[in-house]
Amino acid sequence: MSGVSAERADTPVTDQTFGNRTRETLKLSLRRVLRRADLDLTRGAYANRVAATLRACDIDALLDVGANVGQYAVMTRQAGFAGRMVSCEPLSGAFAELSRRAARDAGWTVVRSAVGRHVGETTINMAANSFSSSVLPMAQTHVVSAPGSGYVGAETVPMTTIQDLVVEHGLEPARTLLKIDTQGYEGEVLAGAGDLVTEFGALQLELSFVELYVGQPLFDELYQRVRDWGYRLQSIEPGFSDANGRLMQCDGLFVRSS
Repeated sequence: MSGVSAERADTPVTDQTFGNRTRETLKLSLRRVLRRADLDLTRGAYANRVAATLRACDIDALLDVGANVGQYAVMTRQAGFAGRMVSCEPLSGAFAELSRRAARDAGWTVVRSAVGRHVGETTINMAANSFSSSVLPMAQTHVVSAPGSGYVGAETVPMTTIQDLVVEHGLEPARTLLKIDTQGYEGEVLAGAGDLVTEFGALQLELSFVELYVGQPLFDELYQRVRDWGYRLQSIEPGFSDANGRLMQCDGLFVRSS
């Protein structure tokens, strides 16, 4: 018993205990490395929850508004979603990469267009990091909280509506997830859905707790609207935080209450 406490001597170390301990140690080490490299694997877990929700709600189509280069569609597909995907992206550079990715997937259609309240044209402010691009002016809070996201140019693009996309692509709203990630422009996108806004099987919205784009609706307002339309909150995924740890954005997944 020399050098070994009675507590340790009485506690058998089984192969399973050792394996669990080793696995958790490796997970902690990996998380530490990823944090130092500013990488994030939690999106994969969130995509798995989205895919599980779609299966449970019998949803077999994704309308992906604000697709950028197709990150969301790819993660959803990798999580097991096998339904149709229609992705909309207005900026020419991002759309080229989106098209390249979608070309390998027969069930994935891409549309080069912004989505809003009316059909026509609009101007997109192009961010240095691409995915922060928006129709709306960027607030100083965003610039400070996310260095390297400032606008570097603008591009005039076509604009369509949710109503037109549903008709053009033969989507059945009750069996469709409407995902909107348009950097503060979510309210205008939803306005373009008209009466269909209450009919989707599920909605996913980017929700901001502080004004990151001038004039955008914030979390409380959009959350209440969605609740009033008959949806309930299914899942939340944290977005980015400022240097003080304050959460600035999240993604909210909603399903119809009925």
